[in-house]
Amino acid sequence: MKTVKIIIANKNHLHFSKEICDVISDSAKVRGTGIAKRTPEYIESKMQNGNAIIALSDGKFAGFCYIEVWGHGKYVAHSGLIVHPDFRNQGLAKKIKEFTFNYSLKKYPKSKVFGITTGLAVMKINSDLGYKPVTFSELTDDPKFWSGCKTCTNFDILTSKDHKMCLCTGMLYDPAKTAIKKEKWFNKKVLKRLKKIKQTMLANNKQLLLWKK
Repeated sequence: MKTVKIIIANKNHLHFSKEICDVISDSAKVRGTGIAKRTPEYIESKMQNGNAIIALSDGKFAGFCYIEVWGHGKYVAHSGLIVHPDFRNQGLAKKIKEFTFNYSLKKYPKSKVFGITTGLAVMKINSDLGYKPVTFSELTDDPKFWSGCKTCTNFDILTSKDHKMCLCTGMLYDPAKTAIKKEKWFNKKVLKRLKKIKQTMLANNKQLLLWKK
């Protein structure tokens, strides 16, 4: 695998914006799936405000993803995840997604992280990170987010279902619920282990005393 470095994009990476858009568009055509189109200007705005992640190899564009903020910070979404054809089948998409996910949790710790996708590979990555499949009603109701679907070939399906259903699957990661779940699960497991260890020790001591008699 070629050496690839994943970093937070900035103004020094603006010249990659058109190539990123072209790769995203070409990928959608090959898969035959709907995808919201992005413009170089939009990609550049994400780079300039620190909400874009880029993967580079020897100065060449290898992959990309960006963060969108919705509902006044109540939700964030990771969009435009793409890997250049020369760097595919190397696990790079998962690494970029994980980097973006962890970065967004630090930058927006109180925000729910969500996404909609038709890609099975992205669903698998999201699932591994702790996302749960949800109905569209549990996602942001920000009209600006849904207006971004207008350039998708499946937009007619979305509008016909009153924005409640589409070919995409909605996935959500709620840091508050996940933290609570992990805390309860962790404490319960630790207590059970301690109790089991204590019971084993007491049982062994009891058997030892009986043996000495």
